[in-house]
Amino acid sequence: MGKIFPIILGLVGLGAGIGAGIALKPAPQEIVEINPCGEEPAVDAGHAAEAVHAPEGEDGDIDDIATSDFVKMNNQFVVPVVSESAVQALVVMSLSLEMDIGGSEIFYQREPKLRDGFLQVLFDHANAGGFDGVFTNGVKMNNLRAALLEVASKIMGPSIRDVLVTDILRQDI
Repeated sequence: MGKIFPIILGLVGLGAGIGAGIALKPAPQEIVEINPCGEEPAVDAGHAAEAVHAPEGEDGDIDDIATSDFVKMNNQFVVPVVSESAVQALVVMSLSLEMDIGGSEIFYQREPKLRDGFLQVLFDHANAGGFDGVFTNGVKMNNLRAALLEVASKIMGPSIRDVLVTDILRQDI
């Protein structure tokens, strides 16, 4: 009896887990398709994964992505947040660049100069209080992205389309 009890307990637990999974299964999501021609939107309740359509003719659409390369900077950026001559926090960021197809070779040749320019922008942003308080605020992040894009365009030329902040972390000390 002592050897059968763990087996029975395991089977009861497995049955309860399967029953709970079936009982708590979410309802299918409703997908609303927006038609730019002014017609009524089509509603599809059963095929959520099949009804995904990309916007056309907008900034950043599929055509732009198909003609872009995304290049990840090899190392993260570590930026100290200094206040009253003491380091109060460290901000760690990972950046990627969106550029014209075929520009990745030039990127790797100019990466040291690009890192230097980005670090200067990040240090200036930190010294201006950009990483204080709610540092992921849309206005602060847009200002930072614009400054990074400006530096990237000066160093890399017109092949740069955007600077993407892929990770950001602030660690208070």
